[in-house]
Amino acid sequence: MLVNPDAGLGGRLGFKGSDGRAAEARAAGAEDRAGPRMRQALERCQDRLEGVEILTCSGRMGAEWVPIEHTVVFETPTQTSAETTQEAVAALCEAGIDLLFYAGGDGTTRDIIEALPDSELPVIGVPGGVKMHSGCFAASPNAAAEVLLAWLAGDLLLARTEVMDLDEDVYREGRWSVRMYGEAMMPASPRWMQGAKMRVEATEEDEVLEALGDHIREVLVADSEHMIIWGSGGTLRTIAEGLGFHPTLLGIDATVGEKQVGTDLNEESLLELITQHEGGCTLLVSPMGGQGFLLGRGNLQLSPDVLREIGIDSVLGVVTPAKMLTVAQLRIDTGDVELDAQFQAKKYLKVLQGYRTTRLLRVAEE
Repeated sequence: MLVNPDAGLGGRLGFKGSDGRAAEARAAGAEDRAGPRMRQALERCQDRLEGVEILTCSGRMGAEWVPIEHTVVFETPTQTSAETTQEAVAALCEAGIDLLFYAGGDGTTRDIIEALPDSELPVIGVPGGVKMHSGCFAASPNAAAEVLLAWLAGDLLLARTEVMDLDEDVYREGRWSVRMYGEAMMPASPRWMQGAKMRVEATEEDEVLEALGDHIREVLVADSEHMIIWGSGGTLRTIAEGLGFHPTLLGIDATVGEKQVGTDLNEESLLELITQHEGGCTLLVSPMGGQGFLLGRGNLQLSPDVLREIGIDSVLGVVTPAKMLTVAQLRIDTGDVELDAQFQAKKYLKVLQGYRTTRLLRVAEE
């Protein structure tokens, strides 16, 4: 078991990644994300791990988050880096592990696969970063626990999946550049594993996006007192630009009526805007192609506090026909178990797919 203690630190701050910015994020008040999510996963399954030997690292890279008996095989230094992760992986593998259960993001995954001496060793990722494009992550910490238990029981076959990552330097400039860095072996579970993110490319959707914009203009923008929180992604950016706004591709923006009142907002600025606004509010979000995540991937600024302030009934998905072909259900991973349960209790969420055209999509159970 391994944790990247710096993964996900910049999410709520709007950093769009934590590579090289961990100290800056902590100085700005960021709290550990990967470690607590690892602990959640282990607490979910700890009563069913009898006879399983857990090997891990000391401190923040492992032992601090393990609620049950374990053995430390690597001492975590005061400052950690990608090289530290690779050294820890080498130590764990040398100790004879059968599977690597880790928490982090895509950068962590890259470091791990580069350090694995055996490409056939299976891995299960607990999602703890800002962005998780790679297919070896479970859909949530609870889902990771279920995959682990099913693998231990011998119920899952192994399969190869892509390890993907964004170039964070260009990502922060508002450009989306992702590529494949390798493959990893994982327990195959379509229900619990998230799969690799798909970038949906579709031609001749201009009319659809224009129609979506017309609907949003007539129903939401026309109300001069109504606030729209615009989620990240190319679909919403194109629609917002068509309405005369100046959105960010990878950030969170806000408009009231025809006026843009916030650009590339972090959690703190979102809460300030929303709590001070006296009119209605709608959050527009577009799910990730292939994975179906509506919340919890690439939009951590939309924290549980922000979502509660907006209200889950004010969340509206926006899905083009091309993306709809890759999204069978909507996944929610807010980082708050109770809030996730509230979304799941709704069973279905409304999504806008055209002018005056909505449909209901099922919310995944985990």
